[in-house]
Amino acid sequence: MGRIDVAVVTGGGHGIGRALCRRLAKDGAKVVVADIDSESAHTVATEIAGVARQIDVSDEAAVTALVDEVESSVGPIDLFVSNAGVGFGDGKSGAISAEGGMNPIDDRWTISWNVNVMAQVYAARAVIPRMLQRGEGRIINVASAAGLLSQIGDAAYSTTKHASVGFTESLAIDYGDAGISVSVVCPQAVATRMIGIEDDSGKTEGGFRGNDVDGILSAEAAADIIVDQALEGRFLILTHPTVSTYIQRKTGDYDRWIGGMRKFRRSLLE
Repeated sequence: MGRIDVAVVTGGGHGIGRALCRRLAKDGAKVVVADIDSESAHTVATEIAGVARQIDVSDEAAVTALVDEVESSVGPIDLFVSNAGVGFGDGKSGAISAEGGMNPIDDRWTISWNVNVMAQVYAARAVIPRMLQRGEGRIINVASAAGLLSQIGDAAYSTTKHASVGFTESLAIDYGDAGISVSVVCPQAVATRMIGIEDDSGKTEGGFRGNDVDGILSAEAAADIIVDQALEGRFLILTHPTVSTYIQRKTGDYDRWIGGMRKFRRSLLE
């Protein structure tokens, strides 16, 4: 598949999503900036001469309506980036907590599932039939290195990001022969609000303890890696290449890996 004329990016108002919107617009795409935060979506869209849409991606009807509207009023969607995601941290009971920790919420499991997984399912349901009719298209689902490894202190995040990776694998297997290019992004720490670094702070250090173990990338650097590798047809996109080594260690000796993660967790609690 060649040029990207129309792209939709969920969670496009902040962080990696915002950087992806900027990069895609720079490349010549008309970008639909979709975010639950309407003000931020409009700010980014105005900056890049794009289109802003407020959306709750956990609502399937809203996702379907977004795709319908973009296809009819902006143009055929060449690329859909499911980037919106949430993380709350474990509550006082650890992995079994219903409530959130660093981002308090009563039921983090349901919201994490709906935003981190089902929103990607809803987007694929809406856009893939149209891409199949055209014989081409691109989908990028943003997961996390936690979807390949684990995120200490956030069981709901780790679990749902694993599910995101699994779902995206299925998309690539089922539709790759039909001209649809599918990529899953599994970043480690990127300087965004997700790890406690505000937009436009310019920081690539700090955030929550443990996030900087392999360095913190700027959102712009991450976006460049994502777009470049997706256009190359890569399925698994790692902003931090060392994750590949960790995966090999994990699968090579699972018990040893669990022991190492316990040790790392203890160091964070000191």
